[in-house]
Amino acid sequence: MKKLNVLQFICSTGFYGAERWVLALAKYLNPNEVNCHLAVTRESNNDLKIVDEFNKFGGSVFQLPMSNRFDLKVIDKLVEVIKSNDIDIIHTHGYKSDILGLLAAKKAGIKIVITPHGFENGLDYKLRLFIWLGCQSFRFADIVAPLSKALCDDVRGFAVKEERLVYVQNGVDLSEVDEQKIKENPLKSRGDNKRIGFVGQMISRKNIKDILDIFELLAEKYPNITLSLLGDGESRSELEEYTKSLAHKERIEFLGFRDDRLELLQSFDLFVMTSTLEGIPRCLMEATAMGVPVAAYNIAGIDQLIEHEKTGLLAPFGEKELLLNYWEDLLFNQEKADKLSNAACEFVNANYSGKRMASEYTTLFQNVVKG
Repeated sequence: MKKLNVLQFICSTGFYGAERWVLALAKYLNPNEVNCHLAVTRESNNDLKIVDEFNKFGGSVFQLPMSNRFDLKVIDKLVEVIKSNDIDIIHTHGYKSDILGLLAAKKAGIKIVITPHGFENGLDYKLRLFIWLGCQSFRFADIVAPLSKALCDDVRGFAVKEERLVYVQNGVDLSEVDEQKIKENPLKSRGDNKRIGFVGQMISRKNIKDILDIFELLAEKYPNITLSLLGDGESRSELEEYTKSLAHKERIEFLGFRDDRLELLQSFDLFVMTSTLEGIPRCLMEATAMGVPVAAYNIAGIDQLIEHEKTGLLAPFGEKELLLNYWEDLLFNQEKADKLSNAACEFVNANYSGKRMASEYTTLFQNVVKG
């Protein structure tokens, strides 16, 4: 079978889980079977880190400027990229890229694979309408390949035919984590000091306010704990404003994007999440692979990585007092924290390999082209 040309297409707004997922797939796709290229929209003059990282893999990168948040001229630019590079499949990631990529694929006469990474539950009317439109594109894709079984169930709700729905279990590139684990880390806490941490987008579905509320209660009891929040997003300014009202605000830091993200992650004594919706969070995979104990709400996606009392501690959604107890347990019961974190590390390395995921996607791409 001839080598396939696959175009990854994403409307990037930063360097989050979806961007890192695309890079993991590109890294592990066999270059003897698949030429992997990247198309990314540009809505500002800021450099896109995904472009810099993708350039390391040797595939072509196409940056498509947009004059507004939903510039339909990008469709013709995509068609030009597709035709001039003999693209067989466009593989899209995110609501906007799904819509634009679908229209470009139909116009160019090629196949499209859509990978939903998760669903947003924002309250803004325009955002909700945009999400709805993006989800309608699923019905017209050749294949929809969600990252989790829970997302597969969500996609079925949009009338996607079963023969067009393919589950490929998520995978990540954990080589950077493995490299960091063998390094000495001066950021690690000492003595009674404990650092609680979160890594991810600061958007509504991450529900970070619950993290702040739980920390406030725990900080009242323990004077030597701190909270570090890594990431950025539309909710950050609102969260920073809310933090100003907290009694222990001086022990909470908003760090934004950091080049030393993995070093900071390694320094956490506890990784926490209180999301309302997730796919399978990359940040949680990295935390477990790093050996950091995890306490979170028990929601779909997270439950594919963490099993209560076996690889971490999970509280029913919204049970802040119970989750607070779990934080306290993992922070101050070192034997239990080590047992759960070691089991979680073994699980993620055994089940979520980027190489395995790329092999399954290669088969999927080949089957799509064969029809």
